[in-house]
Amino acid sequence: MTTDRPLLGVLLMLGFCIVAPIGDAVAKLLGASVPLGQLLLVRFAIQAAVLIPIVILTRRQWKMRGRVLHLTVFRTALHILGIGMMFSALKYLPLADAVAIAFVMPFIMLVLGRYVLNEVVGARRLIACIVGFIGTLLVVQPSFAQVGWPALLPIGVALNFSVFMLVTRQIAKDTDPIGLQAVSGIMATVVLLPVIFFARNSDIAVLQMIAPSSHEIFLLASIGLLGTAAHLLMTWSLRYAPSATLAPMQYLEIPFATLLGWLIFADFPNGLAAIGITITLGAGLYTVLRERTIARMAAAVAPQQRPTQLPAE
Repeated sequence: MTTDRPLLGVLLMLGFCIVAPIGDAVAKLLGASVPLGQLLLVRFAIQAAVLIPIVILTRRQWKMRGRVLHLTVFRTALHILGIGMMFSALKYLPLADAVAIAFVMPFIMLVLGRYVLNEVVGARRLIACIVGFIGTLLVVQPSFAQVGWPALLPIGVALNFSVFMLVTRQIAKDTDPIGLQAVSGIMATVVLLPVIFFARNSDIAVLQMIAPSSHEIFLLASIGLLGTAAHLLMTWSLRYAPSATLAPMQYLEIPFATLLGWLIFADFPNGLAAIGITITLGAGLYTVLRERTIARMAAAVAPQQRPTQLPAE
């Protein structure tokens, strides 16, 4: 079992918030030319190919049984579904909008963490999450009349990954993060490969396969590596901190996605969106500072409590 280290968990989640939008940007670039099924297959196959040698060489734990195995299977199914919905949304929506709409997720996580996992949710963290959520609403500015049904996909992503992260939290302390991601990559590849192989010549567009160009091969490799790195960071963060602690931090993914959308796709946010980005960034930074303060207070109190906790001799 691993002791909670909230500040480390927050920093790892920050890394996830930087890497994940880069992977989403690459997926958006590929979405117009590479079918969804092929994108997902390559994404998980690369994850397995990268992590299996690491697991073997470092002799990490990756054998699972019982409850952990069952939850890992469920987690992998959620992973495939969530990434599939996000990749689909990115075909139709600007990068920043897709990420921002999906960011009802931390608010859902906060509620689930409190009422499903019985995690302690302090008033300050609750306020930070609410402030970040308000900022998200300012960024979203959805126009369902223009986009149509794909605008609902990020909401499905939010619900999916809320459950995904809670499941990850349930098994994170009983599994090695690299081993867990290696097993998930194998499971997803085993599920996707026969489906896409037998449906590759069908009329189902998302399950067809193409011969990628050299440029697309490079981007496909990138999406696998970035996705693997992002979810390792997320898994590690949940190993060291409760989901309720990390929920407000995830809002930082929005400004990073907005910056990438501007640089790569020329999607520049208007004034209201800029205000929302500022609010979400402030809420996330507040969480980092708050966790640092709590860690320092705990470190200061611990030496004073140690003598009273020793058994009488």
